[in-house]
Amino acid sequence: MIENKNIVEVIIIGSGPSGFTAAIYSARAGMNPLIITGLELGGQLTTTTEVENFPGYPDGITGPEMMVQLQKQAEKFGTQVIMDTVSEVELGKNIGDIHLVKTISGREYQAKTIIISTGASAKYLGKDFEKTYRGGGVSACATCDGFFYRGKNVVVVGGGDTAVEEATYLAKICKTVFMVVRKDYLKASKIMQERIDLTSNIVLMYNTELKDLKGENNLVSQAIVVDNQTNEEKVLEVDGIFIAIGHKPNTEIFKGKLDMDETGYLNIKPFSTETNIPGVFAAGDVADKKYRQAITAAGAGCMAALDAEKYLSSLDRH
Repeated sequence: MIENKNIVEVIIIGSGPSGFTAAIYSARAGMNPLIITGLELGGQLTTTTEVENFPGYPDGITGPEMMVQLQKQAEKFGTQVIMDTVSEVELGKNIGDIHLVKTISGREYQAKTIIISTGASAKYLGKDFEKTYRGGGVSACATCDGFFYRGKNVVVVGGGDTAVEEATYLAKICKTVFMVVRKDYLKASKIMQERIDLTSNIVLMYNTELKDLKGENNLVSQAIVVDNQTNEEKVLEVDGIFIAIGHKPNTEIFKGKLDMDETGYLNIKPFSTETNIPGVFAAGDVADKKYRQAITAAGAGCMAALDAEKYLSSLDRH
């Protein structure tokens, strides 16, 4: 039984910068959006302590505070915020078809358009110490948090393109960057490896794994690493740990229903947020594996709302 029998103009799935920006734009356009927040209201940004690179905040702002402000702004214009998680979608195939959204609480909603803003989740090692020091030294985004470690020593965990990219970025602002690589070689592409060779303050540590972190008041001061061939342990005096083993887009519920690449990122048409299904749009990290910034996600949310508005207008003309 469908709880909300009224067909809404737009449902936004996800509540990060892209989701709330899409809500603000679509609400101001009179589309009466309904946003389903997901498990983590505010998305990845809620795990970031200080945000200093988002325009309009000269003194910086915490991630959770920014998301509270975005929610208030969206609600001010009439956005309905539903604290629930989408469990399944049934997408129409043709222009004008109605889409069905189901949630884990058993609710069902119908919409003419859907904006997917479910984001991507950084992969972590799954160690308890990562949770202990999250926001106190452990990060998964060098461009977000690297500034706080200017002139200090940091560790980058990983050996792929993401890790090399993070390490070379950090090397410009940090004293020393230790790259902890589990295997005896880098998985990164040749051109990325050449960047390492040209950077003198990156120290490569092959056959090495991060074993533990130490510090006081949940602030990292030491990283304990272990050679997985000899079991020899080393203590590194560092302030920051960057886990760079990749991201996983939150697209499980869309598999087999929307076109996506081999890693699960949704495919969108060039210069657009359109997916392969009419009336379904994707914004933010769920479709962006290159930039993954709050500001680019917000921009994509704006684009998705405008694309949805244009699509709805085209339906009215038919």
